[in-house]
Amino acid sequence: MAVLLGRKLGMTGFITETGEYVPCTVIEAGPCPVVLRRTLERDGYEAIQIGFEPIPPRKVNRPLAGHFAKAGVQPHRYLREFRGVDANVGDVLTVAQFQPGDRVKISATSIGRGFQGVVKRHHFAGVGMATHGQSDRTRAPGSIGASSFPSRVFPGMRMAGRMGGRRTTIRNLEVLRVIEEDNLLLVKGSIPGAPNALVEIVKLS
Repeated sequence: MAVLLGRKLGMTGFITETGEYVPCTVIEAGPCPVVLRRTLERDGYEAIQIGFEPIPPRKVNRPLAGHFAKAGVQPHRYLREFRGVDANVGDVLTVAQFQPGDRVKISATSIGRGFQGVVKRHHFAGVGMATHGQSDRTRAPGSIGASSFPSRVFPGMRMAGRMGGRRTTIRNLEVLRVIEEDNLLLVKGSIPGAPNALVEIVKLS
């Protein structure tokens, strides 16, 4: 299984060999050195820890500095663990693991929208009519439950609240192009996160 950390650069268009215009997302992915290997005997599970985005040694505290020094790797800004990957400490993972046509899943923190009403957050249509005394109800949620029974609102009721800013995963995205010299991946469609957001890329088997 191929995994990688990257940064979302933005969206653009890709023209296929048949002349079709396809919207896609550009991701700066890797290189990601393997910093640690978890083992079943020592840690209770198997995984690898990889880093992304090198930073000067002065920007890490002493425990992290020792962590990177033990692996013989330059300090990196981000560290993430992935299971089911066969790699050793010191190996460097790059976009060369991927080929056009591969299917991947991408995880990131979605764009935070703040406190939003039900129309934007849950796609409600609103109460509707602006006549019959309804001039201020066009974006209201309407009734949220019964009266005397059960005399409460059920958990999970779709209401206004904080929107976005949570971990989101999109599966089965297609890799359109791999540009190894620039560490770039072009993925069909949109992915979670704002521009420059950290993304996790996992190749689907």
